[in-house]
Amino acid sequence: MTISRQNFEDLGMPVGPYTHAVRHENTIFTSGFTAFGTQAQAASAEEQTHATLSQLSFLAGQYGKTLSDLVKVTVFVTDPSDIPGIRHALTEAYGKNVPASSLVMVAGLFSPDLRVEMEAIFGL
Repeated sequence: MTISRQNFEDLGMPVGPYTHAVRHENTIFTSGFTAFGTQAQAASAEEQTHATLSQLSFLAGQYGKTLSDLVKVTVFVTDPSDIPGIRHALTEAYGKNVPASSLVMVAGLFSPDLRVEMEAIFGL
């Protein structure tokens, strides 16, 4: 059983005790990603979701994969009124390759202007 941990400079190096992605055999597990540090950081939840999916897409590409290889996502949301916009962004990104998914309401994220956080599992 080989486990490899990898960070990607293009995603901003972690400042805490975590890694962007952990590969275990044929599966990639990601840490939570947000729009933090992107142009969408203070934007709508839908725009933040697009920015977050862009980061996950970049990460998948580092392993020769795309968002169509998503197996499971967990979406953390701070405001239930944002759910329609988030779903719209997810539907656009997934197309017909819809992963298993959980939607979790949280009181807040690590920065007050963040509205969405996503973590993902990719199959290789």
